[in-house]
Amino acid sequence: MTSIPKRLNNKFLTLKFEHFSPAPLQFRLGLFIASLALVWLPLGLPIVLFVPNPTLETIAALGLLYGQFIWLVRRWGRRFHGRPQILQDYGLCWTGQTLRELLLGWGLGSLMILVLFAIQGGLGWLQWQNPGLAFGRIALEGFGVALGVGFAEELLFRGWLLDELQRDWGWWGAMVGSSLLFALLHFIKPWSEVIRTFPQFPGLFLLGLTLVLGKRSCQGRLGINVGLHGGLVWSYYLVVVGELTHSLGTVPPWVTGIDQNPLAGLLGLLGLGTLALGFSQRLPAR
Repeated sequence: MTSIPKRLNNKFLTLKFEHFSPAPLQFRLGLFIASLALVWLPLGLPIVLFVPNPTLETIAALGLLYGQFIWLVRRWGRRFHGRPQILQDYGLCWTGQTLRELLLGWGLGSLMILVLFAIQGGLGWLQWQNPGLAFGRIALEGFGVALGVGFAEELLFRGWLLDELQRDWGWWGAMVGSSLLFALLHFIKPWSEVIRTFPQFPGLFLLGLTLVLGKRSCQGRLGINVGLHGGLVWSYYLVVVGELTHSLGTVPPWVTGIDQNPLAGLLGLLGLGTLALGFSQRLPAR
């Protein structure tokens, strides 16, 4: 009696993605997400349920998720698309050029946030405050968080998702579609918070477009994306978590940004638009 479940289990474990290829876009996306959920739940759900520290819970659960994502996406590329070097195809290549682009992106992202806060300070919309004694720890902690977020989200949205969409929708359609999903997935939260923070949506969508343009301007390498995304997160972390500024509330949040996020306001849209225009000037001829 025990041999039947064993045979079924072995058959399930040896199931190959190429059995479903070629397949429509909706099926591919659904299959990948369902597969990722299946491999994450056995270990991820206990972390969510039993780890009491919210910060540790988030780091552990997301770290596990992104680690399993990398494992699964390599199998996905090899079995489903016949591409054994799928991470390199997504733009994740370890070269000196990639490292230089990562550092350039980090500088651009960090500088953009600091300039936006500086403009607000110069216009009298906020006051700068001296850093506290824990600022060094916050800077180091923020660096790790920013690098992890930049790497993971770029590999997910400008790597796997952009590649899958481009197969069916072409480059422009994939750019818009991946940017739209990037923005929408940041609103998986209670409805009251969705309504309150919805002014962030245009900034997130424009950030997605900017990052796709940045990748294409670097011949498909992800270094500039990881750096830019990480630099934006790090400098925001330094200012907000480090409590370097105090908003005076003299202008509405849609100008300066919801929750002190300058990319979620009018000034941020102007800054991202300028950066996107700069990347678009460096696009290779199609």
